Amino acid sequence: MKKISDLFSRSSRKRILSQSFFFGAIATVGVISNAFSFSLKAYSQTPSPIVNNTEINSYAKAVLAMEPARQNAFEEIKKLIGNGEIPKIVCNDSNSINGLPKKAQDIAMNYCTYAQKVVEEKGLRFEQFNKITIELQSNDILKRQVYNTLLRLQKSPDSP
Repeated sequence: MKKISDLFSRSSRKRILSQSFFFGAIATVGVISNAFSFSLKAYSQTPSPIVNNTEINSYAKAVLAMEPARQNAFEEIKKLIGNGEIPKIVCNDSNSINGLPKKAQDIAMNYCTYAQKVVEEKGLRFEQFNKITIELQSNDILKRQVYNTLLRLQKSPDSP
């Protein structure tokens, strides 16, 4: 028979881990954090893209799958740079990566390659992922939909 304290301890740790992972994923959605982001040229005459539920689900799964690798890459680069501020790294802008020390460039490129692979494995083209990321900055309805999808996926045992 399991002790109540054992059950509480496990469920408590699981809840704390789930919450911290969730908030990390939400931070990622805010343009994939302050260190890594994907960019896309936005044109004011282009109508806002309409994102369907399948794309929202794929986007959220990609974000959740990328988050641990993004955090690791960020921490590794932070260690290499030391007390200096980590510049914004945009995966499809070689100038943002070329300004880093060589070892940090390798870390950033490995992360960017991994991120692109994850996005495609989750059923989106990289361009779609970028469009959704940009749209999230100004579309509160989409933001809420992605947020709710992230919550649902984290509660589901077979996610992402």
